[in-house]
Amino acid sequence: MVSLFDPLTLRGLTIPNRIFLAPMCQYQCEQKDGVPRDWHLVHLGARATGGFGLIIAEATGVVPEGRITPQCPGLWNSEQQEAWKHIVDFCHSQGAAMAIQLAHAGRKASTYRGFEAHQSGSVPLDDGGWETIAPSAVAFPGLATPREATAGDIAHVVSAFAAAAGRADAAGFDAIELHAAHGYLLFEFLSPLSNHRTDGYGGDLAGRSRLLLEVTDAVRAVWPEEKPLLVRISATEWTDGGFTVEEATEVARMLGEHGVDLIDVSSGGNVVARIPSGPGYQVKLARAVREAGLPVSAVGLITDPAQAQAILDEGSADAISLARVALREPSWPLRAAAELDADAMARYPDSYLRGRWPAIEPVH
Repeated sequence: MVSLFDPLTLRGLTIPNRIFLAPMCQYQCEQKDGVPRDWHLVHLGARATGGFGLIIAEATGVVPEGRITPQCPGLWNSEQQEAWKHIVDFCHSQGAAMAIQLAHAGRKASTYRGFEAHQSGSVPLDDGGWETIAPSAVAFPGLATPREATAGDIAHVVSAFAAAAGRADAAGFDAIELHAAHGYLLFEFLSPLSNHRTDGYGGDLAGRSRLLLEVTDAVRAVWPEEKPLLVRISATEWTDGGFTVEEATEVARMLGEHGVDLIDVSSGGNVVARIPSGPGYQVKLARAVREAGLPVSAVGLITDPAQAQAILDEGSADAISLARVALREPSWPLRAAAELDADAMARYPDSYLRGRWPAIEPVH
């Protein structure tokens, strides 16, 4: 039986437990230069002291125009690299492994932050926005129409992911996650709803997967052999005619052949759809994709330690990613250790030992 607190080894990295911090956008690079500062140090550092095994930093643009908002972080220059290194070093000092999610937002780039008062949709050019690209000139509802990516644009995207991967290594990250989910550029190519191309990057699944595999190969070529590579995918679009869990499983199989070590299974985000949300609503998708033969992490309204452990017990996933509950409770893993009678595996900073969760007596 695998415990939430058992280590997970991917290549040369041993993650101290199977509780991941899911990448969650913060939109806090207030200077709009892509440089993470105090917010990111405190936000990610708190989860490191809170006992998370793997912390995955939020969607980070590989180019300026790849950011979701002007306030998103980047990794296209050395100033950003050094800022990330400071954060990585602190989280390492607390025993956490560190990953970064590299991303290009495609047609969903250049948007206002969701919490901006009286502002929504695409940021106009005269307010600091930029032209977006996508596989086809098809807009996401409520956003500006993107330009169809040229062969030169595609080559630039591939090289930008590779360059960012090199900087991630220099910053000390232990793993990279490629963002191929939620309707951002790599997923836009995967989906027949957003990819209407008739060249080698469109059409059947092989064509629609081509950009993701090219990015994977380019990153794997510069990313150290001993460091794992993760990919987040949307396993379904929850609508007829969209990308399916069967296709996601086949893409996962292909990614494994191209050097990927774990699939982070999510869903949706590319089109407006009615999503049957509820506790653990995406776990069945993770279980299906796991049939491809790679380890997977499950995410999606997983909030209770016993619920998380049950997902591992039933063989639906190899790790659990926590999102919104981790915003509410930075030390969720420490509470989980107490509730699951695994307190000996809890990783408390010395200064927090006085605040240990009390042992919880099992109910007979």
